[in-house]
Amino acid sequence: MVGAKMAGAAAASIRERQTVALKRMLNFNVPHVKNSTGEPVWKVLIYDRFGQDIISPLLSVKELRDMGITLHLLLHSDRDPIPDVPAVYFVMPTEENIDRICQDLRNQLYESYYLNFISAISRSKLEDIANAALAASAVTQVAKVFDQYLNFITLEDDMFVLCNQNKELVSYRAINRPDITDTEMETVMDTIVDSLFCFFVTLGAVPIIRCSRGTAAEMVAVKLDKKLRENLRDARNSLFTGDTLGAGQFSFQRPLLVLIDRNIDLATPLHHTWTYQALVHDVLDFHLNRVNLEESSGMENSPAGARPKRKNKKSYDLTPVDKFWQKHKGSPFPEVAESVQQELESYRAQEDEVKRLKSIMGLEGEDEGAISMLSDNTAKLTSAVSSLPELLEKKRLIDLHTNVATAVLEHIKARKLDVYFEYEEKIMSKTTLDKSLLDIISDPDAGTPEDKMRLFLIYYISAQQAPSEADLEQYKKALTDAGCNLNPLQYIKQWKAFAKMASAPTSYGNTTTKPMGLLSRVMNTGSQFVMEGVKNLVLKQQNLPVTRILDNLMEMKSNPETDDYRYFDPKMLRGNDRQLFLWWEEATTLNIKIWLTT
Repeated sequence: MVGAKMAGAAAASIRERQTVALKRMLNFNVPHVKNSTGEPVWKVLIYDRFGQDIISPLLSVKELRDMGITLHLLLHSDRDPIPDVPAVYFVMPTEENIDRICQDLRNQLYESYYLNFISAISRSKLEDIANAALAASAVTQVAKVFDQYLNFITLEDDMFVLCNQNKELVSYRAINRPDITDTEMETVMDTIVDSLFCFFVTLGAVPIIRCSRGTAAEMVAVKLDKKLRENLRDARNSLFTGDTLGAGQFSFQRPLLVLIDRNIDLATPLHHTWTYQALVHDVLDFHLNRVNLEESSGMENSPAGARPKRKNKKSYDLTPVDKFWQKHKGSPFPEVAESVQQELESYRAQEDEVKRLKSIMGLEGEDEGAISMLSDNTAKLTSAVSSLPELLEKKRLIDLHTNVATAVLEHIKARKLDVYFEYEEKIMSKTTLDKSLLDIISDPDAGTPEDKMRLFLIYYISAQQAPSEADLEQYKKALTDAGCNLNPLQYIKQWKAFAKMASAPTSYGNTTTKPMGLLSRVMNTGSQFVMEGVKNLVLKQQNLPVTRILDNLMEMKSNPETDDYRYFDPKMLRGNDRQLFLWWEEATTLNIKIWLTT
């Protein structure tokens, strides 16, 4: 598990920095100037699946068009020659990709080639491209070759993921497979380190690294520390000097990178959720800020015996540009449903006002009352018409969130997710349950087999004492009867025994949710969201293990959870971890004193 937190809110977000880097790349690696009056140079963008995943959450098709991108094509698709147009490539430096680029050079597909590699390309592969260019007499056509160091995917201002393609290769399962070889583990670690290195190059800052001992997190920390040191050692070619840092290179504020093994908290990822964004991610097809919905089309107006119509598939982008999403993505779902309804009513009121003004403007007759009313409402109508684009955009967002929230609500009702969320919260906070766990597992109308298994695993992980063998057999039978696969339970049982967690389970605090009965007037009468039977649960702040660890490390608190964490500072000379930590603490205090006196 990877966590990064910036020490200083004034710094540009990683989303902004990666977007700027991409625009610079699309502008032939020259800084992109806003409000430029000149026409952009028309070009073709060629990317692989990795490049597509990096670009799609950050730049829309319209923004690509504004940058002069007339076509964006996959590297390994069938592409026709466009000899009068330059091509910008954005790909991973893999063997297959290099071979295809060499083939493009031989086939003379484009006027010129701007080769941008997501991660650093090796010298041998660079020589392969050079040889292909020589053989094809296309040396002068290869205009630029750049290592972009953009091998990570930014989804929000302060959140990124390492990969989307082949993500199972760097997953928890991949690292914890019993049959994993040393070579495979090295490959996984190198993949993670490369992405983290790219992140900090784009951020333009060298982090301080903390990690738990004796875990995969420590392996990543050691490798990343080494890679950062090697880059900093070469003063002339270091990626952390020059314009990448700007004015921030002399700042005392540096990011803290905390590397934590997922085993520190296995219950939270299994926990059913109650906030809008988390529910969308949990129950819908949501990847790279895009949600895909299937809308069933009914049989109305279909002749007897006709085939049922295909389900319509719709995609919606949930991005930071969407103000409703930004405001409500962290809100409890019932509040979101209520807000959608209120937005809809507000829109209808504005729409009715425009219609009323239009009818007034169409008044006939020459009496003084009509003329007076006409002149009074002209300004209002002009204002209403000028705000029409904004009104249409508001309607689009309302329709979007109505569809998404309706799809989420269907899952909540069908699977009783509110019940699961409430019970899991009580289990994790050691609160008495209203109903036995066996009753919920045995209820055929409550949840899918996966929901039941997630609930039981949380109970098993969070329990102070493991259930007796007799009780466990009873739970196993109920889970099997509910159609559950018991392999996850077997794994958690072995993991818990190995980690010796039975006597000291992870603490999740004592906070619980409060059921507030049914929803307000808006949600009951005249609402599109019929929430009857769904609990309106109010969230309370949870003090999760990862949150506590991050707080302790950021504030340098002494705590048994974090006292044993290793400390790396790639800018420092090597030495004992503890001595380095004390030296850094002294130096920081001294810097603060100097700053205060000056």
